[in-house]
Amino acid sequence: MSTDTTASVSTHILDTSVGRPAGGVAVQLAARAGREADWRALGGSATDADGRCKDLPALPEGTTHVRLDFAVEAYFESDSATQQADAQQDAPANRDSETFFPEVAITFAVRPGEHYHVPLLLNPFGYSVYRGS
Repeated sequence: MSTDTTASVSTHILDTSVGRPAGGVAVQLAARAGREADWRALGGSATDADGRCKDLPALPEGTTHVRLDFAVEAYFESDSATQQADAQQDAPANRDSETFFPEVAITFAVRPGEHYHVPLLLNPFGYSVYRGS
């Protein structure tokens, strides 16, 4: 929850190869206060069955940059992701044994008092992010 002196962050993941939320993806949150400052790990969470992270740690006062690290390799290697892809007519029937993007790191600037929702649209061979609402 943002305040006048802090920002807040939320995210969700949609696996566009199957048209469903990506559950069980570990997400780590880091922040820094200024472009030259060191990153400070704040903790993390995992996406729920709806692909959402509802309990990311609060950002400390003075945060200017945030980094979200998504550990997507384990998700794509999971049986549930493979079964969902196999069940989709237009999805690849057999995914490669290696994940092209094993992790996705998104860095963005924040301002105090703002909430930042950063959705990740994911598939085995690419991804896209944007500032949501």
